[in-house]
Amino acid sequence: MRECVHQRAWRAVPSVERVCDTIVVVQPDRVLFAKNSDRDPNEAQFLDWQPRATHAPGTPLRCTWIEIDQVAETNAVLLSRPFWMWGAEIGANEHGVAIGNEAVFTDQPYAKTGLTGMDLLRLALERASTAGEAVEVITTLLDRHGQGGGCGHEKRGFTYHNSFLVADASEAFVLETAGALWAVEPVTSGLRSISNGLTIDGFADHNDTIHTTASHCRARRAITSSSGAATPADLMAVLRDHGTDTATPRYSPLTGAMAAPCMHAGGTVAASQSTASWVAELRSDGEHRHWVTGTSGPCTGVFKPVRVDQPLDLGPQPTDTFDARTLWWRHEQLHRRVMIDPGRLLDTYAAQRDEMESRWLAMPPEPATAFAEAGAATLRWTELVVAADGLDRRPPWARRYWRTRDRRAEIPTRTEAPERA
Repeated sequence: MRECVHQRAWRAVPSVERVCDTIVVVQPDRVLFAKNSDRDPNEAQFLDWQPRATHAPGTPLRCTWIEIDQVAETNAVLLSRPFWMWGAEIGANEHGVAIGNEAVFTDQPYAKTGLTGMDLLRLALERASTAGEAVEVITTLLDRHGQGGGCGHEKRGFTYHNSFLVADASEAFVLETAGALWAVEPVTSGLRSISNGLTIDGFADHNDTIHTTASHCRARRAITSSSGAATPADLMAVLRDHGTDTATPRYSPLTGAMAAPCMHAGGTVAASQSTASWVAELRSDGEHRHWVTGTSGPCTGVFKPVRVDQPLDLGPQPTDTFDARTLWWRHEQLHRRVMIDPGRLLDTYAAQRDEMESRWLAMPPEPATAFAEAGAATLRWTELVVAADGLDRRPPWARRYWRTRDRRAEIPTRTEAPERA
């Protein structure tokens, strides 16, 4: 562990409205990776393919808030990133490195500007060919530029520190930071998960107790770490876990359904929504496999196969306003209708969804074929759910929360027919 003092810092009080969960399983011939990205409900994410590229000496690189020097060559990467930022929440590169990051709340100062955790994730994927190299990239950039700047959508000044799970086909690392401080733990076998609190022995003393507790990270990590996940299908199930025995999340008046990996917004003080999900199988033979939703609400969506080296045209980049031409917002018409009564409405199509995923896991089709099949199915399922519309079973505070977000996004109401692209 290296420790140093960040000179340009301020003591902002972090909130807990941006929470996530990331999991790795290190096996003899492969490493499994999974993440739910949890952010503001209208903060659309999109899949962004960036090709391998060369850059002239001295080329500047504008990240989310600051400019740094570009390197001579960058890897091809596939990113899942919020529409407004340069960095990414989840991603993988052509060498089979996958990374997920988490917001953590610590006792160290919060800087007004710097590289965000999402910037660091993307930079590591673009510059590293192994998980170990990716850790070195992140820590070097952290030492050189620091981390900081606004990371929220609804509350742009919201900031935090970061932890990372970094994996390739043979190993994984937990990298945790607190301001300018950092610590690394190798994962050589078995399952390891991280959430919104520091976990490395000794370094976890830097947790901000109040905000770490409020994030419900320990409850979610208890679910992920005890899941026994050993296959990609297992990890998909963990990412869909509501922490209950049913398809219905448990809502708290203060924080909504933040206490389970499949997160649903609806709290009066803090609220976060699973806005993108990813499962990867990083194989020793180099035949890496990735499954992504590209949409929110993994419990309502479909994990579709993608390849880092095979870009897809998925329509225009989404924003925080409804656009039926975009993958993310088309699915929101289904997701937001189902969640009024998921215990009943998921049953209208869940068996069809599960059968589709089982086929794809057994024999992945071409990504374009899978996205086309999933897109057609999503429209059919949305029409089924609209036809089965009934009472909104969520508690009153969650209903009010979602009415506000739906109005801001200008999304069609649940009684209207779904818009087609």
